Amino acid sequence: MATDLLKTFVQMCNYLQDPRHGDITAGPDAPSVDPDTTRAKPLRKNSLTGDVGQEFLIHNKFLFYLFTFGTELGNEMFFIVFFPFLFWNIDALVSRRLIVVWAWNLFVGQSTKDMVRWSRPASPPVVKVEVFYNSEYSMPSTHAMTGTAIPFCLFMLTYGRWQYSFLFGFSVALSWSVLVCVSRVYMGMHSILEVITGFLYSLLILAFFHPLLETIDSFYMTDHFAPLVIIVSHVSLGLVAFSLDSWSTSRGDTAQALGTGVGAAIGTHVNYQLGLLLDPQLSSLPLTLPPISFSLVFLSLLRFVIGVAVILVTRMVMKAVTIPSLCRLFGLPTDDVRQARQHMKVELPYRYIVYSVVGFSCVSVVPLFFKIFSLA
Repeated sequence: MATDLLKTFVQMCNYLQDPRHGDITAGPDAPSVDPDTTRAKPLRKNSLTGDVGQEFLIHNKFLFYLFTFGTELGNEMFFIVFFPFLFWNIDALVSRRLIVVWAWNLFVGQSTKDMVRWSRPASPPVVKVEVFYNSEYSMPSTHAMTGTAIPFCLFMLTYGRWQYSFLFGFSVALSWSVLVCVSRVYMGMHSILEVITGFLYSLLILAFFHPLLETIDSFYMTDHFAPLVIIVSHVSLGLVAFSLDSWSTSRGDTAQALGTGVGAAIGTHVNYQLGLLLDPQLSSLPLTLPPISFSLVFLSLLRFVIGVAVILVTRMVMKAVTIPSLCRLFGLPTDDVRQARQHMKVELPYRYIVYSVVGFSCVSVVPLFFKIFSLA
């Protein structure tokens, strides 16, 4: 069965890589555009060079929007939305343990990229529907890794803790993973081999970390030396990642994930020590979703909107303050932020400071705000 699934996945990717079924770069030799075809350019420019990419033709709008959504499931903005919503409205324990897996998964994946150093698929013949990460190395696909680790870890953490069928949970996790993996081939960012490697690599990391999550979570909450260990370990991992290769967006993403992990872990420690956020008793398991009502939906959306607004404002303010301050500290010009961030002494502390504050705000500050204003 596994062999049949793998063959089906490869056939699907080969189908999407065929220009007759996907997107064709528009140029002097591009075919005439029929009424059902749309000209487009990549949604975001290259994060390192500023390149906007080539224009292409969309022949199948459903596939384009489906896989654009799929690839966003591995991007920063999705996690800014997903982890807080899960933490504030559904299950804080599951959310904070997912953040641990996400941070380690990105560290291992991005560091492996910088050691293997495979270039992105060449264009032509591949059509670059996305160019934001085009300057990074490509082996393995970290989108495939996070798109596999998060849904399957979510399934393993919630099955038995929440009431739902095994088939439903596994189907959702598998569908989520396949959508993200196939989207990276469709976007022209990865070969089939890189995606499959990312998928299997992520399962290996998950197999190692999942049995340790309860121990790690307990240490973060109860040990008095936890904040020191958290900071030293995560900063050390960041220094290792930054020493592997020249500057690229992958190094920044690694530091960002580790910084978020630092903030969330310290927030977990503070919550437990001050009794601000307690997990449900084991006797109350398995948990069940309450009846859906207007007040429940309204309160959940209100918490989410207010909380995300707080996080986005916090992120914006911290970025505006941190980068110029670091540039002045190290005697670098402040008029070119992109160039300044290519220095490790700016990029590493910037990512750690900003995203550790964001992670701490998500786990500790925003829930305290909800509690004060009776929104918890």
